[in-house]
Amino acid sequence: MTGATGGLGAQICCTFADAGYLVAAGYRSSADAARALVESLPGSGHCALAAPVTDSAALARLAADLEARYERCDVLVNCAGTTRFVPHENLDGLDDALIDDVLATNVRGPFAMVRALQSLLSRSCRPGGGVVINISSIAAQTATGSNVMYCASKAALDNLTKSLARALAPRIRVVSVSPGLADTEFVKSMDVAWRDEQASRTPLGRLAQPDEIAQAVLAAARDLRFTTGCVLPVDGGRPLK
Repeated sequence: MTGATGGLGAQICCTFADAGYLVAAGYRSSADAARALVESLPGSGHCALAAPVTDSAALARLAADLEARYERCDVLVNCAGTTRFVPHENLDGLDDALIDDVLATNVRGPFAMVRALQSLLSRSCRPGGGVVINISSIAAQTATGSNVMYCASKAALDNLTKSLARALAPRIRVVSVSPGLADTEFVKSMDVAWRDEQASRTPLGRLAQPDEIAQAVLAAARDLRFTTGCVLPVDGGRPLK
């Protein structure tokens, strides 16, 4: 998976390892954190590999390494993403460099990963075939989030999920998992009043726990074998308010 050292990424790695999967923890620059994560996972055979999603040549090398180690890829979780808080009305604050970085990482990156690993995913012998899980956001639907382009990037990712599901069927399924705000360590470090306000806007009255997101990813990969080309919300009903 990509983005393995983030709050959600690390939990997803742990959840899949607990379920008996061999985990390749992909990172962009946090090599030490990825290796430490791998060492903490239950079982053996896991690895930490460089997976800079904006570098297609590096992803080709990643695919070759995965083939040499495992011969196939059963599940690809695209969890790498980037953003920065910019008020939506501040158009000048959303500069071209940030726009390019958000779109390259959040949209082109997942596509590049699928392109690089398509052959390995098609070799999966698990029931339901190979699976791609794109970690999206309810910002794709609500158009509220850290900045305008982040929201647009997640909407594009959900559309990409549908297009790839059609293009890669029947050997490979593609699903978006769309969290609301998750109570990661990063979010816990933010203003308490803001966190409480966000929780109050959710019908279930709280933020998502990282484990709840990870369990949804595992279910989409392992259990929902006749599901593809859809967006699976894990948001506590946030868009209803």
